[in-house]
Amino acid sequence: MCSMFEQFSRGYYLGRLYVEPTDDSPAMCREQHEQVNEQLYTTDGGVERTDRPLVMKLGTHHLAVEGDATVPADTLAVPENVLSETNVRNPPALAEVLLAKADRARQLLALTGDAAV
Repeated sequence: MCSMFEQFSRGYYLGRLYVEPTDDSPAMCREQHEQVNEQLYTTDGGVERTDRPLVMKLGTHHLAVEGDATVPADTLAVPENVLSETNVRNPPALAEVLLAKADRARQLLALTGDAAV
């Protein structure tokens, strides 16, 4: 199990990340993104992609999170318009974040038409 996240429910892992605003799309540290992707989203069935978006839930918003080398470790960068609709105040702030498990993430990405499914 990835040390950043722990079992939460049938569909999600629970983690705590610093949440900060960004002008870009949702992102986290590229190295951590690849690590989480490899540990929680791959099936050990040969060579698999580790650059698929991680699906995280902050408040009521599901976010397709990419890896970005400019985002600090243990941080989730969230577009300001989404951040303003959450209970995160005075960012960067430590917040609970849900990470969709692989099956749930595929379902959510399929709903949005994401090509990375």
